[in-house]
Amino acid sequence: MGFVTKHKIASTKTVVFLLVLGICVLGGLTVYGQELEPRSLTNTPVGTNFLALGYGFAAGNILFDPALPLKDVNANTHALAAAYVRSINFFGMGAKFNLTAPFAAGDWEGVYTGIDTATSRTGMADLRFGFSFNFIGAPAIEASEFKDFEQKTIVGGSFQVVAPTGQYFADRLINLGSNRWAFRPQVGVSHKYQSWYFEAFGNVWLYTTNRSFWNGNKLEQNAIATVKAHIIKSFNNGIWLAVGCGYAGGGRSYVNDVQRDATISTIRTGAIAVLPINKKHSVKFTAIVAKRIKEGADFDAFGIAYQYVFNNKLR
Repeated sequence: MGFVTKHKIASTKTVVFLLVLGICVLGGLTVYGQELEPRSLTNTPVGTNFLALGYGFAAGNILFDPALPLKDVNANTHALAAAYVRSINFFGMGAKFNLTAPFAAGDWEGVYTGIDTATSRTGMADLRFGFSFNFIGAPAIEASEFKDFEQKTIVGGSFQVVAPTGQYFADRLINLGSNRWAFRPQVGVSHKYQSWYFEAFGNVWLYTTNRSFWNGNKLEQNAIATVKAHIIKSFNNGIWLAVGCGYAGGGRSYVNDVQRDATISTIRTGAIAVLPINKKHSVKFTAIVAKRIKEGADFDAFGIAYQYVFNNKLR
């Protein structure tokens, strides 16, 4: 089952060289189902590339699936994120393609059938990629024209995919991978007033069936709906600060077609600061607090990421 009793083996501290997670790159912690991603609608010149590396740490009740028969879970997880984003012209609209490849590690403690248990995991998490485009207020713009662009109201959509590529053991309770596909369509709006940005988003996570769930069982999960909002302050020197809040609900699970009691209901709040080093290099700091109302992740997290931006036509 992947857990062992504490009196047999203690929780192992894991040292990792490279860990990846979309947390620092996109601005929110991905214990996916709910993320905080301010400025994801920002228009950028066609042909602009973003490369990022980030580290994130989270502590608390971090359980990847509410259907697992575990209680009083506490975890310390580490992650580094390596991501690539490129802006493109999509039929005259500003658009972006993104890719994040994860590697993670963590220690979990909890109660299984009345026994204190503990385990550790180190390995690849699920690969994620997606496409976003702005269909109002942010046309595709070449680098030579971008200096004249002034944002007002932008409306856009995106489609993210999480592929089942992460480490997964069918006979263990805790896994870094999910062994199923996940899809997230999203729509959002961003309005600029002077140096302030106000954003709101709505999305839904959709999941395929995991037919190798813990000891040969079948796991199905209903959709999880999310709403979130951000307030962002931009400064003339390129620094920007953001605060955000989101709510996620739904996701009732079924094991072998039998309904489980667990339904996700969580709130997440976060703050992000981006500090430019120069025109091409910047550093991002992230802090997230997640609180569950019924079921779901309940943790504190922070992250730091380095981002490099380049466009051969942008001077």
